[in-house]
Amino acid sequence: MMVGEKKIYALIVEDDRVTQMRHRMLLKRFKCESHVAGNGKEAIDLFRSGASFDVVLMDMEMPVMNGLEATKELRAMGFEGLIVGVTSRDLDFAKQVFNEAGADSCYEKPLTPEYVTSILQEINVN
Repeated sequence: MMVGEKKIYALIVEDDRVTQMRHRMLLKRFKCESHVAGNGKEAIDLFRSGASFDVVLMDMEMPVMNGLEATKELRAMGFEGLIVGVTSRDLDFAKQVFNEAGADSCYEKPLTPEYVTSILQEINVN
């Protein structure tokens, strides 16, 4: 989706290939460019190498580095963009722990068009 004249760039941090594909296809419908990292460490490495994203869709449970650790690290590195937790666990619990880690919001997996619309509206506000 274009915000004003700006294209939205999203990073999908997710270890499950089916969910990666679903979320990429959904974001493409909204005209967002997306990139996938298979775990939190890959996401951190992308940012350290100079990659830039408007929004990070962060899975909670992943191998190597989980989403909570990666969220804390991104914030410690100075990332001020939107971080959205994505989980298949209890949503109330996930919202609490993602918020404590520094995420802006949290949604259930898989994302729906309604969830993506809400996320893109958050970007418009910021």
